Amino acid sequence: MKSLPSAGKALSVIFAVIWMVGCASTDSGQQSAEEAAAARAAEAAASEQAAAEAAAAKAAKEAMASLESVFYFDFDQSVLTAQTRADLDAQIAYLKSSTGSIRIEGHADERGTREYNMALGERRAKAISSYMVGNGIPSYRLDIVSYGEERPASYGSGESAWAKNRRVEIK
Repeated sequence: MKSLPSAGKALSVIFAVIWMVGCASTDSGQQSAEEAAAARAAEAAASEQAAAEAAAAKAAKEAMASLESVFYFDFDQSVLTAQTRADLDAQIAYLKSSTGSIRIEGHADERGTREYNMALGERRAKAISSYMVGNGIPSYRLDIVSYGEERPASYGSGESAWAKNRRVEIK
């Protein structure tokens, strides 16, 4: 008779283990379904965020395209005109709403020495940069480059070609 209570205990333990395994598999099945639903929700949220970021990037690119990005100068000058300042104000407003950096490229026409034109292109680029910094754009976002006469917008030796080459481009 002593073996009966032991058998009963063993049977109870076996039944309890089977019951726990059954409950555990049910929980893990529910947990797997919940994890899968959470993963799908996270994937959908990531996809929506990527689509929103792509739309924002496209809108920013379109806004940037509508802004003036080439600024012309008079012969041997690096002084900003009233029109240039007005166009730069629109650029500054856009840049304040974005986080990217820009490159300011200074250019000159072919008249003068190579060294002089490099310095003139730099003065023009710095004039634009100084105006932007003075109006709230951090200087670390601005990269200044002078190409002097090395990258003409228009080839030729006449006032119409030279006028197109005396410029600063924002990229």
